[in-house]
Amino acid sequence: MTDHVILLHGLWMRGFALLLLHRRMMEAGFRVHRFDYMSVAASQPRILNSLQARIHELGQDAQRVHLVGHSLGGLLALRACAEVALPPGRVVCLGSPLKGSAAARRFAGMGRGGEVLLGHNRELLENGFERWQGEREVGVIAGKVSLGLGAMIGQFAGDNDGCVTVEETFLPGIADHCAIETNHTGLLFSQEAARQVTQFLQQGRFDRAEA
Repeated sequence: MTDHVILLHGLWMRGFALLLLHRRMMEAGFRVHRFDYMSVAASQPRILNSLQARIHELGQDAQRVHLVGHSLGGLLALRACAEVALPPGRVVCLGSPLKGSAAARRFAGMGRGGEVLLGHNRELLENGFERWQGEREVGVIAGKVSLGLGAMIGQFAGDNDGCVTVEETFLPGIADHCAIETNHTGLLFSQEAARQVTQFLQQGRFDRAEA
């Protein structure tokens, strides 16, 4: 049976932003679904309960249900998989600040408006995880073209995608990591990112020669 793939968008986005990635994953042979959620207004338990229910539903007619999350979407994917037993599958995070986001912390420090715009997932964005200890293999694709909103808020230390540093995307316990030439939003539209996602979902590792 063909594997399912659930795509999760990031903060301040909606599901339509995933259209091109959706199309490319379908062309790679997956059954693809976009998980749309209110990234600011919805509570984290509500988002996670809905996502976990969707994974269980799709798992009834497939051996594996993979998750591919951009930015906040990757953080939520890991949180969902760490909390309960779910059907098997892999996870790919695209530009997700798995160790926590310095840009999010700076944004929150700008005042009440910044805190509100980060919504109910503020703590997850700011702090991330200490390490990955879940059963699923996790791969992370980072961008290294410094162009984005985060770069306007303050300076980054090291390679970054304009919102998240490459270092912030590393997490002890993940299966593989690679960095490609694109910025934070560009990870959703990059053909190379889609190719590496496909490689990891199928093989559990990235194409190191190209990465």
